[in-house]
Amino acid sequence: MQVQPYLFFEGRSEEALAFYTKALETKVDELMRYGDSPEQGMTPPGNENKVMHSSFKVGGTIVMLSDGNCSGQPKFAGFSLAVDLPDEATTRRMFDALAAGGQVTMPLGKTFWSPCFGMLTDRFGVGWMLMVSQ
Repeated sequence: MQVQPYLFFEGRSEEALAFYTKALETKVDELMRYGDSPEQGMTPPGNENKVMHSSFKVGGTIVMLSDGNCSGQPKFAGFSLAVDLPDEATTRRMFDALAAGGQVTMPLGKTFWSPCFGMLTDRFGVGWMLMVSQ
């Protein structure tokens, strides 16, 4: 059994995909637009080019995303995506990339559970915790 995050960017998925694939040094694995759906009744009017479903991998975890109802108001609260990275240099590089345009809530530093840990909210409002395991 696996739990995989599915994030709804309400019309900003294209921008989010470009941001995350660069910041997390990954690639888009799947991309389906509303206009590609065999069930055209599922397409919000005027949003045929919006993302119905997409995914990319962070390590071995698949992160899925969609434009959802295309309301333009994504809301992410009550969770963070935690990423365990192999070394401090990678952690710093990805932390800085994800923090661009966002807000650092805990700068990277040594903690009792990690030699390098930090928290941020990215430009889309998604919370992240990046760390190196001990």
